[in-house]
Amino acid sequence: MQFVKKRWSRDVTEKSDALDLEPKVFTHESPRRIAESLKRSAEHSKRRKSDPYRSAMSMLTFYINRAGKNLPKQRRERLESAKDELRALFGRKRGHA
Repeated sequence: MQFVKKRWSRDVTEKSDALDLEPKVFTHESPRRIAESLKRSAEHSKRRKSDPYRSAMSMLTFYINRAGKNLPKQRRERLESAKDELRALFGRKRGHA
């Protein structure tokens, strides 16, 4: 059996085929800044597999889910707000793909 890295989700976030992310994108204080960074990354990435909106939202959701219970409440709320900002930047409404 092969040894599984403890921080495999960090590797996915940093090295996956999903997006080329700006460093520390998920640590910004402003939900808008997080969303703008993800949008920029999604629109410029040559490695993404789906449309820019879906790629950006997937990466944000992945990060929130992988952080799980270890994510402080205030930071989780900021990241959830970034989802709304991302929807607005792409002209999407909540609940629509």
